[in-house]
Amino acid sequence: MATLREIRRRIASIKNIAQVTGAMRVVAAARLRRAQENILATRPFAEKFNTILGHLIAQIENPSHPLLEERELHHVCLISVSADRGLCGSFNSNVIRATTQRAQHYQDQGADVMIVCVGRRTRDYFARRDYNVIAEYVNIFRQLEFQTAVDIVGEFEHLYTDKRIDKVEVIYNNFKSAILQTILVEQLLPLTPEVPTGDEFFLDYLYEPRQEAIFELVLAKHLNMQMWKVLLDSNAAEQAARMAAMENATRNANDLIDQLILERNRARQTQITTEISEIVSGAAALEG
Repeated sequence: MATLREIRRRIASIKNIAQVTGAMRVVAAARLRRAQENILATRPFAEKFNTILGHLIAQIENPSHPLLEERELHHVCLISVSADRGLCGSFNSNVIRATTQRAQHYQDQGADVMIVCVGRRTRDYFARRDYNVIAEYVNIFRQLEFQTAVDIVGEFEHLYTDKRIDKVEVIYNNFKSAILQTILVEQLLPLTPEVPTGDEFFLDYLYEPRQEAIFELVLAKHLNMQMWKVLLDSNAAEQAARMAAMENATRNANDLIDQLILERNRARQTQITTEISEIVSGAAALEG
């Protein structure tokens, strides 16, 4: 059984830990609020891009573009988006697990797999193992910028147009709410915008300039916007996961403190009882 001094030291140590995790939860909650506002403002814009592409493709006869070309799978690029830091529950491990499963799926089909690591955790994992990591982006979530999304898209877009890769997928945590984040695997290339069906606002517009020119312009920005949405989604999901993890850690620390206080009280009571017994025994011996 631990001594009274050891129990007191453990209580003091765990109280310090609870203060740290509580402060981290407050910081994560503040960051989550900003990140949630950013992703909720960006999603409608990104979805509208996909809708516009669908409208244009529906009205252009035999649309052709290198980014729309579907080819036989020989080389696949996976973009794995994680966090730069830990202490966020299963946030990073879920992304790594999904990426390894996806890579194994394509390897079983005989395709070569390249990985673009976004976030320090995926970089550290895949760099130590037998994976073909072609690019890495770390410490980008400290100050997230749209140019980062443009740089990531530029990393794989020219490989696709040069026919050095045949498919691009992104794997990330999708932010649903403060208590729910899900892993999503989305195809970025080849582009497959949905042609609108049953859209009452889908009219046969007259375009100026030509539809093809607008299509080229929208297509060039579509990938950048989709990648930007992915980064914002992952950032919001990371803050939500960290807030929940730190809240659980603080709660567990407080529960452990309560248990140790009971153990400390029992130890003190045992010590007092022993001292009283020794005093009574000594007094009885003197009287005898």
